[in-house]
Amino acid sequence: MRFGFIIPGGNLHTIISLAREAEAAGWDGVFYWDGIYIDSAGEMFDPWVTLAAIADATTHVRIGAIISPLSRRRPWKLARETVTLDHLSNGRLVLPVGLGALEDGGFGKVGEPTDRHTRAELLDESLEILTGLWTGRPFAFRGTHYHLDEMTFLPPPVQQPRIPIWVVGAWPRERSMRRALRYDGILPDKLNPDGTRDELMPADVRDIRAYVTARRGVDDGDAFEIVVEGTTPGDDLARAADVVAEWAEAGATWWNEAMWDAMREPERVRTRILQGPPRTG
Repeated sequence: MRFGFIIPGGNLHTIISLAREAEAAGWDGVFYWDGIYIDSAGEMFDPWVTLAAIADATTHVRIGAIISPLSRRRPWKLARETVTLDHLSNGRLVLPVGLGALEDGGFGKVGEPTDRHTRAELLDESLEILTGLWTGRPFAFRGTHYHLDEMTFLPPPVQQPRIPIWVVGAWPRERSMRRALRYDGILPDKLNPDGTRDELMPADVRDIRAYVTARRGVDDGDAFEIVVEGTTPGDDLARAADVVAEWAEAGATWWNEAMWDAMREPERVRTRILQGPPRTG
């Protein structure tokens, strides 16, 4: 299992220093998030500019924005941004994507689509365009929402065959799971039959791992990332390791420390970063 830290807030220079300290403290990934306007979040920054600064301040951690709602980003522009960042970071970028949270005013307050069906269609088309443009070969696209005449985007990403894509997947919804399995990893979100969210448990991850393996094969399934998040007690790393061990045994490959309640408390975030990841061995 690898261990990431999602930096939830702070001013821009604090975020960069926290990323540098996270790498030094032994975390495997440093992540920010993609938002436009959430009043309760306080200060917010563009993820791609922020990640470029983080890439420059670090040398080996994975970086990315958890998550990027592709329905409100032009996929050809995002293709340029992600390839540029992949080169700047020497191949350390990962792209976590999903539908996004509607409490962000970057949807309803600016006229972006808010219905789930349209956002899902835009996500699917955007992923096809991204992966097509990333090949560095001639690519054209005709979809319901997007139309591209043939273009060849150069350079291709450092990472081959592509920048890894992690997709939010609604477990056990078949359509959502099929989308995630087309790419490189899943950030599972458990849904009840009535569409309400439920708490994801290690038993669910075990079922997801079995589902992935059955559909992708053992070797390919093992390479597929299952990314979970939560909080662990940094002042008791033995107990923290016990928390994540159950997830690792179930088949999760990444644990992301996610202190979403500390968006306005960067020093509390720094304390947890410096305590280090909850490694199990």
